Amino acid sequence: MIYNLEKIDAKSHAGDLLFLYGDEGAERTLPLSKKELDMVKVRREEKKDFLLVFDRLPYHLYFLSFDSEKPSPECQEELRRSAAMLLSRLEADKVQSLAVSAVGTLPEEMAAFVEGITLADYSFDRYRTKESYHLDTLTIDNLFLKPEELEASQRLWNRIYWCREWVNLPVQDLNAAAFADELASIAADLKDVHCTVMDKRQIEALRMGGLMAVNRGSVDEPRFVVLEYKPAEAAKQQPICLVGKGIMYDTGGLNIKPDDYMQEMKSDMAGAATMASVLFAAADNRLPVHLVALLPMTDNRPGFNAYAADDILTMYDGTTVEVVNTDAEGRLILADAIAYAARNYNPRLIVDAATLTGAAVRAISTYGIAAMQVGAENPMTMLSLVGKQVYERLVEFPMWSEYDELIKSPIADLRNCGTTPQAGTITAGKFLAHFAGKVPYIHLDIAGVAYFTKPQHYYRVGGSGYGIRLLYAFLQMQDMIKG
Repeated sequence: MIYNLEKIDAKSHAGDLLFLYGDEGAERTLPLSKKELDMVKVRREEKKDFLLVFDRLPYHLYFLSFDSEKPSPECQEELRRSAAMLLSRLEADKVQSLAVSAVGTLPEEMAAFVEGITLADYSFDRYRTKESYHLDTLTIDNLFLKPEELEASQRLWNRIYWCREWVNLPVQDLNAAAFADELASIAADLKDVHCTVMDKRQIEALRMGGLMAVNRGSVDEPRFVVLEYKPAEAAKQQPICLVGKGIMYDTGGLNIKPDDYMQEMKSDMAGAATMASVLFAAADNRLPVHLVALLPMTDNRPGFNAYAADDILTMYDGTTVEVVNTDAEGRLILADAIAYAARNYNPRLIVDAATLTGAAVRAISTYGIAAMQVGAENPMTMLSLVGKQVYERLVEFPMWSEYDELIKSPIADLRNCGTTPQAGTITAGKFLAHFAGKVPYIHLDIAGVAYFTKPQHYYRVGGSGYGIRLLYAFLQMQDMIKG
């Protein structure tokens, strides 16, 4: 999509126009006839959120009314969702170019609408032989957005786009080696970003027992990718480490998944795609924060000398782990990466993102992220507040000491699954927290939101990029605190 910022006269514009209306105080400036205005007044007395379409042959006037008196996060989210609804109507009307103007609308409300229509306009088209509908041009009234603000948002949206592409790609075209190569290529073009790609031999030399074990059933070699963004303004900062689960495809290993759980398992690397995208977005927009993304990558297959239940693994930090279920593999590769971050980077905070447990989906469905923290109460509070603002919300689960008993093993230091099926999301978080040691740690289980089988408003079918806006806004807050 091409974006333009121009002065728009809504009453005389020759072309398809979207008009946002949030405040009755500006009725005299509306591009409506008296009859149309009366219709709007009647509708707003019933409900303030609605879309009306008026013919301006050969064009259309799309009149989108919203409730500006709602709390700001809810109002902006409604505009994002309305943008997705509008896009479906634009497709039906075969609109390729749209201008957007407004009355009674704040700049952040306009920005939310533009964000919504941009995110909704994504579709995974790489393998289609028939071209999908996309809006070609969006022209926005320059009263509402500044060029530098729009350009920064575009760079963020571009990273969300690529995250979605990676998550949607099948493992036949994006295995660990291919994904590592692509990340290295992107990093090479970004200022102050350095990429280290470790192959199987180097992973073995590091004695990353979790990553090596999960990879044993696969013909494809593993990779461990470390991306570091270190701008001059943040050179003296302790980094924030972003750890992402990179299971490129998950069969469940020898504890193989049933058929209805196997599909969509190409998305099990969404955590790695998310964290790489967050770091790249921060570098694109020159956020003054020191970041390290640590991305362990492999697929989980039942072939060759696949690791098995009852195996005992020795992890990177020396912890021994009894394998109870080979389908609890994500926490094994994450554990090695978290321990590596804690030992080698002296981070002020470790945050991981992973499509980790079905229990998280059963607990809160597809409406947010199951989150946990140890020693990171203030960052978690900030992350939760930011989540409400961008509408990528968190539900914090407890990490009480009693849960430690559920991951104790009689023959090793830990077991990779809890002793009962209850609290599966929490025991997974407890397992991972062990490897962070004394470093403040936040765990984000994105299993319910990383990939959607049905459209969720402006998050369409497939990879969503959910969590990127959340973490990016959180990193902007770090800049505010430091400043």
